[in-house]
Amino acid sequence: MAITNSETGTRIDEVAEGVFRISTPVPPAAMPGGFSFNQYLVVDDEPLLMHTGMKKLFPLVRQAIETVMPVSKLRWISFGHMEADECGAIAELLGVAPHARPLCGQLQAMLAVGDLTDREPLVLANGAQHSLGKKRVTWLDAPHVPHAWDNGFLFESETRTLFCGDLFTQPGHDNVPLSEGDVLGPSEAMRRQADYWAHAPETRTVLERLAATKPRTLACMHGSAWQGEGAALLGALADALTRP
Repeated sequence: MAITNSETGTRIDEVAEGVFRISTPVPPAAMPGGFSFNQYLVVDDEPLLMHTGMKKLFPLVRQAIETVMPVSKLRWISFGHMEADECGAIAELLGVAPHARPLCGQLQAMLAVGDLTDREPLVLANGAQHSLGKKRVTWLDAPHVPHAWDNGFLFESETRTLFCGDLFTQPGHDNVPLSEGDVLGPSEAMRRQADYWAHAPETRTVLERLAATKPRTLACMHGSAWQGEGAALLGALADALTRP
């Protein structure tokens, strides 16, 4: 796969079997150093989109999805927490996907999902699973890791993909779609300049629970997706966060 919009540079790439990274770059002229906003499309009997992007990204995300499948066939729209880049375009996506519903954690459902859409969400408790067909997703509560009370992550067991949201946020607008290199270094450098972590007391415990899934692909929301020994990298992140 490749560029889906030549004007913005939005592209779509398969980073695990049936898992597609949609990425829109933000050039340095608009944000110093550049940045990127990613969404992930999971293709199965019940296709799922993880992260919607902001409302202004909706036409680009829709265009990218349409290169793989009709956007109308989406069944689930999920996100890590209540924030514009996570769920800002949920109403627009539901508007073009008549059979789609939100898939979220219990706290998200209690706080705001019912106010964002009139479609009944599928609410998953911590550790609860849902089958998409061949693939299966598990909801993992992760309050305040890295931020937001309602935060959580999805883990897809067939491909061992952890949709890790703002973990390992990397700067830059031209990151490769899938990396086996260092993503922790750039992420930590960015955190030292603009710390977006809540530094909650249970941070290491949450990261250890994520590591226990033994992910092979980390689907980051900003920067490259990463492939390798995910448990080791999550452990290294936990260690980095405790250094002065």
